[in-house]
Amino acid sequence: MAEQKNTLDPLNVDEALATSETFLLKYKNIILGAVVGVVVVVCAVVGYQHFISEPKELKASEALFKGQEYFSNSNYDVALKGDSLGYAGFLKIAAEFGGTDAGNLAMAYAGLSYAQLGQYEEAVKCLNSFSADDYLVAPALIGTMGNCYAQLGQLDKAAAMLLKAADKANSTSLSPIYLIQAGQLLEKLGKKSEAIAAYRQVKQDYPNSYQAMDIDKYIEAASIK
Repeated sequence: MAEQKNTLDPLNVDEALATSETFLLKYKNIILGAVVGVVVVVCAVVGYQHFISEPKELKASEALFKGQEYFSNSNYDVALKGDSLGYAGFLKIAAEFGGTDAGNLAMAYAGLSYAQLGQYEEAVKCLNSFSADDYLVAPALIGTMGNCYAQLGQLDKAAAMLLKAADKANSTSLSPIYLIQAGQLLEKLGKKSEAIAAYRQVKQDYPNSYQAMDIDKYIEAASIK
């Protein structure tokens, strides 16, 4: 397995989209890393708003703290499974504190850790178990699942998940990324009209996004293939 790099800067995604027609494969770590960055920040804000309300939540949040440090330092395997110093790992925390906000957040971290480790099937299982209604957290995790399905070769499912993520996000920062990713996959599947529709949605619904600046080249390329 290739060494994982720390790619948590969301700004890298815009650069990747602007410079490569094949960003889905070539920049998969950057894309996943950008999504991770969004989820980590938002999950932390949403989660900690609730952690202090009950003793069990507080205990669970304390258990999560060390894992978040490991995760931030790209020590994904240790973050998942724990260390020899008393940290249990996201998987055990999720199991022990099931039904709590902290246990739910641990499951999200577990899924993201698996994704960063290239263990996409396990990532999808964990992310499917995470429950989030937040308008940023939910689409970011759905988008991550879409990328995982793409890496597993399940392109139809990947495209559907990315389109769902774009719709749920409905944001200038995330939706164009998911729409272009979905379009790339739809092109690989030979579904040119659907790919063009995804690209045109970027142009029509998110004209002020960074990605809209170059969207015509995607539309043109898909139209002449």
